[in-house]
Amino acid sequence: MIPIHDTIPTKTYPIVNNALIAINVVFFLVEMSQGAGLERFIYMYGLVPARYTISHVAEYFTTGQQLVSLITFMFLHGGFWHLLGNMWSLYIFGDNIEERLGPLRYLAFYLICGLASGLSHLAINSHSTMPTIGASGAIAGVMGAYFILFPKAKILTLIPIFFIPYFMEIPAFVFLGIWFVFQFLSAAGSHGQMAGIAWWAHIGGFIFGIIFLKLFLTLPGGGISDRLRRMTEKKKSYRLQVIRAVGMANDPNLYGTINITAFESIAGTHKMVNIPWGFQKRLFKVIVPPGMKEGSLLKLKGLGKDAPHGQRGDLLLKVAIQ
Repeated sequence: MIPIHDTIPTKTYPIVNNALIAINVVFFLVEMSQGAGLERFIYMYGLVPARYTISHVAEYFTTGQQLVSLITFMFLHGGFWHLLGNMWSLYIFGDNIEERLGPLRYLAFYLICGLASGLSHLAINSHSTMPTIGASGAIAGVMGAYFILFPKAKILTLIPIFFIPYFMEIPAFVFLGIWFVFQFLSAAGSHGQMAGIAWWAHIGGFIFGIIFLKLFLTLPGGGISDRLRRMTEKKKSYRLQVIRAVGMANDPNLYGTINITAFESIAGTHKMVNIPWGFQKRLFKVIVPPGMKEGSLLKLKGLGKDAPHGQRGDLLLKVAIQ
């Protein structure tokens, strides 16, 4: 299952979330520039439990180095696909949490979840000499917060079936619940850090994300967050949308709703819409012309149900302005 995006739109650009993605990419480029010194770099800035629990190992590192690695480990990655998978998950789930908490609280929340995930891994694998790196634990905290805040949201998921792309909307609590169970089963069935994957860091990050969310929601957002919200207001909605078309027994037409922003209603836009009907999943490009108003109808000729005499009905989309 490959998540594409969620169905909870945000009204602001996630500046902190995007900045975190950019910082992770920069750190990865720094890693790739190390050449023969990459292993030493990873041991210096990754999280190595033995550095904190075995005295003759700890003595090779200063207090500053020990503290720094508790943060830097969550910005390093073991390869391009490791980076891509983590950043894609952060892109999908992080924007909603940032909008709910505000940029400053979200930044603190992310870093604390990452730290808690690292400490969880350290507690379970206290004498391990294998370095742990990656943003997975911090992102797991974000996913835990999403699980609590938006359990009824839908995750548009790509499921390749015999090389055919099949899109399905899965409830967030199901998608994230399956993810968490997989992490737990993987951790229970492994010894320590099997295959370099810190399963307990993922589990710890998810659980602490739920706990820390309750705490951060009680903290005041501050005037800076309010000003940033106004400055980062979004002008466009998701380009890809799933539209649940409905029809009546004797009506060959299908009916659905397409979501756009106020800016798009004035300037116009192009959307890719996925129309599930029966056992079919159809993907179409829809042009929304400028000047659309709330409740306006877009007619997609011939995309309705089969009608008598070989004709087809139309698909009528009602415009909803977010």
